[in-house]
Amino acid sequence: MMDRIGKTAVILLAYGGPDDLEDIPEYLLDIRGGRFTPQELIDDISERYSLIGGRSPLLPITQSVAKKLQQRLQMSVYVGMRHWRPSIEEVVAQIAADGIEYLVAICMAPHYSMLSIGKYREKLEQAVAVSSNPAIAINFVESWGTQPDYLNGIVANVLFALTRWSEDERDGVLIVFTAHSLPEFILEQGDPYDSQLRETAALLAGRLALPADRWTFSYQSAAQTGQPWLGPQIEELVLELAGQGERDLLVAPIGFIADHVEILYDIDIGVGAIAQEQGLHLERTEMLNDSQPLVDTLAALTRAALEPVASAAFPEND
Repeated sequence: MMDRIGKTAVILLAYGGPDDLEDIPEYLLDIRGGRFTPQELIDDISERYSLIGGRSPLLPITQSVAKKLQQRLQMSVYVGMRHWRPSIEEVVAQIAADGIEYLVAICMAPHYSMLSIGKYREKLEQAVAVSSNPAIAINFVESWGTQPDYLNGIVANVLFALTRWSEDERDGVLIVFTAHSLPEFILEQGDPYDSQLRETAALLAGRLALPADRWTFSYQSAAQTGQPWLGPQIEELVLELAGQGERDLLVAPIGFIADHVEILYDIDIGVGAIAQEQGLHLERTEMLNDSQPLVDTLAALTRAALEPVASAAFPEND
């Protein structure tokens, strides 16, 4: 058993983000599959990253999560980025060189879509196939939006964020759970993304004992592709809620687990400006980032993926 565990590892997969403003053209080129990137788009994305500090915090956050998870499980935990460095391909090459034979793969996004998690899986499997050990076995965790520790972490963050209002005001706060939008056509193909997200939102509302009129779900960060994307979009929703007389909104991202441009710019700056124009008091919950609930979540997912062969050898506590 111990020999098997020594040849087992975890890989955490995340989207990736530029390390510096100068990296943005190359970053966008990768996202766009090598297609030409208009200068207007480069300038727009560069401005967004400039306003959040000039770089994405996603990699250091994910690396911190990996370090904590490695300490918890006493096994190797790697980090691979879909659209930046360290790339999934180069990390898999290292995994093969290290003699790993069994790999648990977990995306740093809790809800499955063929356009998101499906693409990570495809890229990982292709990288293993061309590595020095194409026989590496992969146990890919496809979704975890109902995992108890994940839900508990978000609940705690919501309760903490509500303290920014006085006790008398909190019952009037409307909570908006959000996730990254995707093209609408996925619904026609039976993709579970939308239903999984709405299930998570409903579970959170239940744990928080929220009345039906004190929470809702919205999408955010839709791309301008000329095709319909899943809605409602949060910008439109904020305007609608303001028109209905709402004055206090708490945004709780559930499709994201870490600070990234979609949180620090799209919500904090973009939606924040709309709320201010409408005279709304808008706040956002903290992200799970490298917190204990997220590490607990990933540890539980890894143990479940390895049962019954190896889980008994993992320490249950720090």
